[in-house]
Amino acid sequence: MSLQIKRIYQPASPLDGDRILVDRLWPRGVSKKAAHLDSWLKDVAPTPELREWFDHRADRWEEFRTRYRAELLRNPAFANLCKFIAAHDVTLLYGAKDPNHNHALVLAEAVEAALHLKHLSPG
Repeated sequence: MSLQIKRIYQPASPLDGDRILVDRLWPRGVSKKAAHLDSWLKDVAPTPELREWFDHRADRWEEFRTRYRAELLRNPAFANLCKFIAAHDVTLLYGAKDPNHNHALVLAEAVEAALHLKHLSPG
């Protein structure tokens, strides 16, 4: 079992394992065929209200992380994702431009904490 994250715009790799899009909205300019997805888990993404509030603003990053982690703890889709990742190699895919301030990072951290993983593999 391994976990990594990468932008959906990066090429698919045989090392990706199961490719799971974790955005609520479909990424612009990516065809479903080109995405090479195994699944699309909209329900594990931040709520529309939180996503709109955050607006990818770095000055809201720490508060976004806190709020999104709280959402995940109440989200059955997160628990299901953790169970799946515990038994599979998974790449979480996201569309945001900023590799340092996006929900996939928070999601991966939360999965690592839930599963007591030692290391997140970079994509």
